[in-house]
Amino acid sequence: MNRGFYPRLAWTGMKQNRRLYLPYLLTCTGVTAVFYILMGLSVSSVLPQMSGGRSTALIMSLGSMVIAFFALIFLFYTHSFLIRRRSREFGLYNVLGMGKGNIARILLWETLLSCGATTLIGLALGILLSKLAEVALLKLLHLQIAYTFTVSIPSLLLTLGLFAAIHALIFLRSLWELHRVSAVALLRSESVGEKPPRARWALAVLGIALLGGAYWLAVSIREPLEALTWFFVAVIMVIVGTYLLFIAGSVALCRMLQKNPRYYYQPRHFVSVSSMAYRMKRNGAGLASICVLATMVLVMLSSTTCLYFGQEDAVNARYPRDLSVKVYGDRYLLDSEKLAELRQGVENTIFNFGGNVSNVAEYRTISISGLVDGGDIRTDSSGASVSDSTRAVQIHILPLEDYNAATGQTLPLSDGQVYVATLRTEFDSDTLSIDGGMIRHVMKREIPMLGGPSAADITPSLMVVVPDFEQFVPALQDYFMEKYRSYPTVVWHYAFDTDLPENQQADLDGVTPNLKAALYEYLSHVSSEWGVGVSVESKAENRADFYGMYGGLFFLGIMLSIVFIFAAVAILYYKQLSEGYEDQSRFDIMQKVGMTKGDIRRSINSQLLTVFYLPLLMAGVHLCFAFPFIHKLLMLFNLDNRGLLIGTTAVSFAVFAVLYALVYKLTGNAYYHIVADGQRE
Repeated sequence: MNRGFYPRLAWTGMKQNRRLYLPYLLTCTGVTAVFYILMGLSVSSVLPQMSGGRSTALIMSLGSMVIAFFALIFLFYTHSFLIRRRSREFGLYNVLGMGKGNIARILLWETLLSCGATTLIGLALGILLSKLAEVALLKLLHLQIAYTFTVSIPSLLLTLGLFAAIHALIFLRSLWELHRVSAVALLRSESVGEKPPRARWALAVLGIALLGGAYWLAVSIREPLEALTWFFVAVIMVIVGTYLLFIAGSVALCRMLQKNPRYYYQPRHFVSVSSMAYRMKRNGAGLASICVLATMVLVMLSSTTCLYFGQEDAVNARYPRDLSVKVYGDRYLLDSEKLAELRQGVENTIFNFGGNVSNVAEYRTISISGLVDGGDIRTDSSGASVSDSTRAVQIHILPLEDYNAATGQTLPLSDGQVYVATLRTEFDSDTLSIDGGMIRHVMKREIPMLGGPSAADITPSLMVVVPDFEQFVPALQDYFMEKYRSYPTVVWHYAFDTDLPENQQADLDGVTPNLKAALYEYLSHVSSEWGVGVSVESKAENRADFYGMYGGLFFLGIMLSIVFIFAAVAILYYKQLSEGYEDQSRFDIMQKVGMTKGDIRRSINSQLLTVFYLPLLMAGVHLCFAFPFIHKLLMLFNLDNRGLLIGTTAVSFAVFAVLYALVYKLTGNAYYHIVADGQRE
């Protein structure tokens, strides 16, 4: 037999089935290009040299792992359509004298051709678009664009290895499917109808229960950390519940429609409903896959878009002032003379550097952690139950005079009294104590939290204002030293705004000396003399890290959304094609008994309105219930702009709905031409 026989036979088979193969090959090419781009960005030599670039590189690396896992699952899924449609052709080869070994050689050449073509074209496309993607990413990060073009050899080799392995696994699966069936079964595979599935109410009820449980978690959880803990559990519940509801619930829907004679016995409903009833198990799984992909796209787009456009809000929430100085001391910070010396030194450094100071916030805190038990703060959690762990809090204690000075208020307190402000928790007791001691009466007065790091805590927090800080702190430290052989330290906070340019506030572009460095140099001398710890933070410098993380997530959200949208399009396309060929004979019969092409079009539209907009509708319901989850997860990123999240969610859904309707219109036309015009493979 000629050496080129099998390659030509494989190429001819792919060419004759180009309507089926082309979307699969395009999907392989696109996923390959996206994987190379993300991998190239993750190992780029440009990003690590820029502020915030390391966070972005890590996000790109995680995104490439997601693409690799998704490519494995989705390419297996789409290739199953190809094998099913080629079964009759392979059965004919078998009847004409080819053994399964010969058919396996055809499959091998088809795999080599598809793998080689899509991987090479995908890599070429990825290399060409990688610089454009890098420029777009740097633009999102507000970083300087580098105009050098490079090819990442490690990314190229990893992409080649990954997709070679995926295509090899697909080939082995095809061999397994070929080995399991006989020649007669291959020939009859397309004509064998599916048994009409029963309406399995138990599965439908289980699906509703899982979705209800996930929705309840979304609306009942109050704390961001708790939301993060349960988010992935809720995601699994939604995915399983969606599949059960679409598979079992869609069967029940068709059965109910068939029992309604006024609806069922009409030309536009009869064929579509009856054909769907015989395929609903596979049909429901496809619809559920589209719904899950749509939900993933909507959640990613709405959340990452909100993060990107709200990143300045997040920066200001975490760093309300331009620079922040912290000194972690012992009882030096309780001595008014030492404190005045420290304050004067910091202010002299600022003024000597040429900066004008405004909007100063100066206060001291001492912080401990514990479990809220009524009005008692239990610092020893060794015997705490699991339920108690959800009530863990951070307690920030500060003096009344510092709180009044920082907030501009004149709140009074007497000995034995405290004010308590809460953040992401509740405290309703009239008294507050620590391990049963140091009992204070809680004044029933709502006071605002201080801005800055404490207000940006993701853990539930209490802010306790005391009138006798200089006496309270030594007693608290002595108690902790006796019980735990260590004690919490006092922190002096000094935050301020300045009129200096951002590049002089911190080292953003090599400008030296800068104010941050000058402050740190002064505090280093204090640290060596007093034996304390110091830190200096700059909003300008940390803004770059925020932009790197949020811009990277936004870019990754766009890339993953593009891939998932193409996946949903491919599922819709193959669904319409496979069902079009299956329904072709039914519509041929109906046309012979008087059904017009207009009736066929109305029947297709009825099918669209009856079933295929359900994934979009259900994705919208999932998104509505996911909104509280998304909002709490964004709070972990210091973003609490509910209005912005509502806007990005609404716009994301509207854009996706228009795209979904357009894609279904195009794929619906392909279905119509198959069943109405009698097109053959």
